[in-house]
Amino acid sequence: MLKTFARATTPIIHIAKQGFPRSVSSLPTSTQSGTTKYGGKYTVTLIPGDGIGQETAAAVKTIFRAANLPIEWEQLDVSGYTQEDDILFKQSVESIRRNKVALKGILYTPISKLGHQSFNVTIRRDLDIYASLVLIKNIKGYPTRHKNVDFAIIRENTEGEYTGLEHQSYPGVVESLKIVTRKKTERIARFAFDFALKNNRKKVTCVHKANIMKLGDGLFLNTCREVAEDYKAAGIEFNDMIVDNCSMQLVSKPQQFDVMVMPNLYGNIVSNVGAALVGGPGIIPGANIGREYALFEPGCRHVGRDIQGHNAANPTALILSGVMMLHHLGLDDYANRIHNAVKQTIKRGSAKTPDMGGTSTTTDFTLSVISNL
Repeated sequence: MLKTFARATTPIIHIAKQGFPRSVSSLPTSTQSGTTKYGGKYTVTLIPGDGIGQETAAAVKTIFRAANLPIEWEQLDVSGYTQEDDILFKQSVESIRRNKVALKGILYTPISKLGHQSFNVTIRRDLDIYASLVLIKNIKGYPTRHKNVDFAIIRENTEGEYTGLEHQSYPGVVESLKIVTRKKTERIARFAFDFALKNNRKKVTCVHKANIMKLGDGLFLNTCREVAEDYKAAGIEFNDMIVDNCSMQLVSKPQQFDVMVMPNLYGNIVSNVGAALVGGPGIIPGANIGREYALFEPGCRHVGRDIQGHNAANPTALILSGVMMLHHLGLDDYANRIHNAVKQTIKRGSAKTPDMGGTSTTTDFTLSVISNL
């Protein structure tokens, strides 16, 4: 069953805890108890997103339907161009408030539209969805330069440079404010250490630029150091790394990283670097977690407008984000079935999309996953 609040969009292409990096089902913060559930089915907000969003969302719906999942979608075709005072924008926010859980594609944020609020930033701020989690891991059957890459990137979602507090103090002079607070830094640091503890990871690395931004990033680093003391007895190692050195270390020896925690802007950049290490944005799942709400979306923010409507998108990132969502809802058996089917499809090379070096379509990939369920 699909509830849809939609405007005219491009035609949808007609396609009808095991194995994840040391388990993603164990998230430090759970909103599961408040999830909307009627008649044995979970109601989940679905926002396909811009670019290839309709195509990859269609793939997810088709696979979930084939697996007989107890999920009812409440779909809203909001776009990154949608204004904050638009009724569809408000409906999507209310849907997430009501359902507590959402699966979302990537929304484009216009660069040149002064005063246009990013939907992504607004939703995280208004619903206090404070922790971004991106999983970077090699997938068998998709060879890359680096082997044995397996780390998690955790970024603070509600502060830093993304607060949107900027103004022109004088013609030609712009001031942009970066906000860092001890309270929210401690919250994201504990999220990172709890994630490491619950997922059998051994080290947390704080990424910062405290050598230059001594107050702002200094507060972030020192707070992480203080939190680390509480986890010493649990055997969780802690170190820190300046963000520019971190960028070099990622492309030279990514195996040294396990769990990384950092402010907003650095997390956005590092997530993209991490995606490139293991194959690109088409395979990287992610989640945004708050105390009441959980929003699952690809970990690398690329809308893919250049291949929109070509039936060439790799839906893996959104499918695996959906798998993370299923673990969050406690539907582990369904999650494992779908994740194993995706792994088998990629390992066998039976449906390689163009980003994987093949010629298969989004439809081909989807049907291959279904055949492996």
